Amino acid sequence: MFNDIGPLELVALAIIGVLVFGPDKLPKVIQDASRFIRKIREFSESAKEDIRTELGPEFKDFEFEDLNPKTFVRKQLMDGNDDLGLKEIRESFDLRKEVAEITDVVNGRDTPAVEAKTGVSGAAAVTAANGSAGAPDLLKKREQPTKTDHPPFDADAT
Repeated sequence: MFNDIGPLELVALAIIGVLVFGPDKLPKVIQDASRFIRKIREFSESAKEDIRTELGPEFKDFEFEDLNPKTFVRKQLMDGNDDLGLKEIRESFDLRKEVAEITDVVNGRDTPAVEAKTGVSGAAAVTAANGSAGAPDLLKKREQPTKTDHPPFDADAT
């Protein structure tokens, strides 16, 4: 409840409490406040238990913290519940591995994964990517259209 209150705030609250209530009444006010908080907690726990009993046995594992969207998503997607194959999907999007393979190819290093996919060693893949082995050069600019070339006409767009 008060997880974000630091030591300086506690000292400031204590000083304000002493100034407002005085040193004589401060212990009584603290007791009343703690008793009030305890009663609120008991009330909320009894309300939670009443809701659980009303929902029935199929909701015995229901936790009210699961109603928080972040907790719900974390529990459903990140935990061991892999009914949908989400772990396999997450592992298939391993971008670090793909980027490492690409940098190895560009730097001319041989990587088994690239050789297995393409059947070409790293140095040969670099020359193929540069266009010297009959592959098209993808880094060259395309030809600029001449003035006689007109853009395509779309009758529906006008």
